[in-house]
Amino acid sequence: MLFSSLVFLWYFLPIICLLYYIIPGVGRRNFLLLTASLFFYAWGEPKYVVLMIISIAINYGFGILIFKKPKPLFLWLCVGVNLALLGYYKYFNLGIWAVNKAAGRALLEEWDIALPIGISFYTFQALSYVLDVYRGDIKAQRNPWNLALYISFFPQLIAGPIVKYHDIERQLAKRSHSWTKAAYGIKRFTFGLGKKVIFANAFGSVVDDMLSRRIYYMNTKLAGFVILLYAMQIYYDFSGYSDMAIGLGKLFGFDFMENFNYPYLSKSVREFWRRWHISLSTWFKEYVYIPLGGSRRGALRTYVNLFVVFMVTGLWHGAGANFVLWGMYYGVFIVAERLFLGKLLEKNPFPLLNHIYTMAVVLSGWVLFRVEKLRDLKNICGVLFLGVGGPFSISMFMDTRIFVLLALALMLCGPLQALCPKLKDWLYREDQVGAADVAAMAGILSICLVLLVCNTYNPFIYFRF
Repeated sequence: MLFSSLVFLWYFLPIICLLYYIIPGVGRRNFLLLTASLFFYAWGEPKYVVLMIISIAINYGFGILIFKKPKPLFLWLCVGVNLALLGYYKYFNLGIWAVNKAAGRALLEEWDIALPIGISFYTFQALSYVLDVYRGDIKAQRNPWNLALYISFFPQLIAGPIVKYHDIERQLAKRSHSWTKAAYGIKRFTFGLGKKVIFANAFGSVVDDMLSRRIYYMNTKLAGFVILLYAMQIYYDFSGYSDMAIGLGKLFGFDFMENFNYPYLSKSVREFWRRWHISLSTWFKEYVYIPLGGSRRGALRTYVNLFVVFMVTGLWHGAGANFVLWGMYYGVFIVAERLFLGKLLEKNPFPLLNHIYTMAVVLSGWVLFRVEKLRDLKNICGVLFLGVGGPFSISMFMDTRIFVLLALALMLCGPLQALCPKLKDWLYREDQVGAADVAAMAGILSICLVLLVCNTYNPFIYFRF
């Protein structure tokens, strides 16, 4: 079930909100949210809700065991089971492909394995809990319903933000509610819905149409617009979903971390990753980079750790070779900035050049991220960087509406907020929701409902991760 679906907006969310505020007591409310979360997940994939329940049971049991006997063996067993489940569904066929590639022939046949929605997100949340218990940061959760709610909570179940257990432990047992907090939650949800439906869906339909054709028929300008549109699509798609998740959390008394901070304003690749998918970056920093030694074991080890983290980040996104290359690609730039490039950027008296460099790296990276087949990747790189191209032009795919939306999207993804800080303050102000907010929400919601009723194109990029 999508947040941007009419079923969710008209039926699921209003019913759950009504019941939540009628039912007294945090325990009963948690059970309601758990039931709603399992129903939400089962709506799209009924059979895989069993897999998630198994994951919850495994981590609940290991959490108690590790709390009583914090032995490395128990931790590694738990981590191994979690990664084995994730690996089977996400990477099994990648292993078969690697074996066949090494053998030079189809030695093994790929299996028909469907990827459960959100498995990467809820697996990482479960690992966060177990690792926190092992490190002694928290006590094991004795209430199985609370742990189940943490792992399966529908606002951030299938696309994040990835919530670390120690950040939400107290909120599971006790949290505050107010009309102001609920009103801000509705505001964040509505703005996120607008990002998704008005911008991301419009750009996504054009990008999919373009890339469904033969890429080498594009000319250079068209290929450039494809990547620019995709950069806007993935930002408004994913940040919009994160806004909706944060807003829904507020409605039910939860405070989730921000997941985006205008990443396209960045002046270095390191800064970009401090602003993009913040919950994933901080998860890898806390549970992978620091345990590997971080920057405490010398310069060489630091560079290796950084590269490994970004390679794994790419692999987390998908089992395709393009995702591994994408992670390695960023690993190279992150290490380069740590070695020498970062100092040059800091000393550069022209910040605009730093921004141009960063956007060139990011947009080129989106080519790797979006174009999955290596043959298509070669073709689009030839069109973009070598001027090799065909008869397809921009006018064949883009109309005035898309150009207007693109201009608005480019302004609203950070530049306008940087020029007008009061606008940013208004967007994120939690202590007051005034008439201007209500008017904006009514307008955005009306446009979204019209678009959702009239259009059938409503995918979500990060569902496949």
